[in-house]
Amino acid sequence: MIASLGFLILMALGAPLAFVLIAVAVILVLEGGNTALLSAFPQQLFAGMESPAMLTLPLFILLGELMGAGGIGRRLFAFAAALLPPLRAGMAQVNLLTNLMMASVLGSTVAQLTVMSRLAVPEMERAGYPRDVSATVTAAGGLLAPLLPPSMNLIVFAAVAQLPVGDLFAASILPGLAMAFAFMLVIAFLGWRAQLPVSGGLPLAARGRDLLMGLPALAVPLAAVGSILSGIATPTESAAMASLAALLVGGLIYRELTWAALPGIFVRSGITAGIVLYLVGAAQIMGWVMTFANVPAMAAEFIQEMAGSPLMFLILLNILLLLLGTVLEPVPAIILTAPVLLPVAVSGFGIDPVQFGLILCANLALGLLTPPVGAGLYTAALMTGVSAGRLSRLLLPFFGAMLAVIAGMTIHAALNAG
Repeated sequence: MIASLGFLILMALGAPLAFVLIAVAVILVLEGGNTALLSAFPQQLFAGMESPAMLTLPLFILLGELMGAGGIGRRLFAFAAALLPPLRAGMAQVNLLTNLMMASVLGSTVAQLTVMSRLAVPEMERAGYPRDVSATVTAAGGLLAPLLPPSMNLIVFAAVAQLPVGDLFAASILPGLAMAFAFMLVIAFLGWRAQLPVSGGLPLAARGRDLLMGLPALAVPLAAVGSILSGIATPTESAAMASLAALLVGGLIYRELTWAALPGIFVRSGITAGIVLYLVGAAQIMGWVMTFANVPAMAAEFIQEMAGSPLMFLILLNILLLLLGTVLEPVPAIILTAPVLLPVAVSGFGIDPVQFGLILCANLALGLLTPPVGAGLYTAALMTGVSAGRLSRLLLPFFGAMLAVIAGMTIHAALNAG
């Protein structure tokens, strides 16, 4: 009771989540009277950060910084535009296709929205699209990042659940592509209903130029994902290969990435990685103490009483995660929920841990674009000048499409449980 009260007070005061987790863990230890556990806190903190999965994270954060500074995203947009024939709402489909390629590199919705808002929204406006529609399609495309390799959410879940991150990456591709296809259908419908401009079908010379200039940029996502799927490299090695590819492409081919920019890129990457790694380490302490306090077993018993089947458990899980995603960012939510709910899913209902992780990350991704917290929603609003309220209303068809994909994932996981 005291620990729960302390958690709520610290969160209400705006304390950093890592500090909150460690403070609540201390309170739980003092409540239980087993103060000897306090001496093992430093060891547990380090154990959470030394996971092989977490080594992947700083490299993919660095990759995103290198892509932004090297002009690779802009070339990917032009490459996608050159692929499409004349099509109603064609520029919106180009936006989504570019988001799909960027998602396979950046792995973070906020990072992707920051890049794509500067890149795609002005291009769509020049093609005759209203700004709010341009911002909405860009924001929706950002939802692909949490579910496609190298998703930061999947990496964090792999570290917390002690699962091979490569298995999660491989399993996430089909749901991620299904979501992209569902979004394309939504754009096609909106284009027909609102009579959005017809675009695409560039002259042959311009198409050839954009395809040629985009080929080097395409090497970066191919290095990131292709090396994993082909078995050539582990996820950590693929992140290093893709970062090297981005450095070479941005610096030697496009000549937009300079030596002077590298120190700032490394510092920003290190700060971001340090924050996330420390948060995961704090979560390791919290999960370890909760295990001693028998919290997972009590949670398992409570949920098993309410859910009599794998399908009912997953439905309740979806509802819980959708609500949780409206007030917590995905990474903290994964850190708080996975240690408690994963054992229940696996041992209580026979649900595959990889499928559980995909459902968890997909549900929490929606929270990025929903008020009141929605970091992705407010990033898109800030970058495009469209109000968050307007964006959230226009995003409703995309939310419906994403919920349909999550429903399919839920049914698949329930049928394969046991």
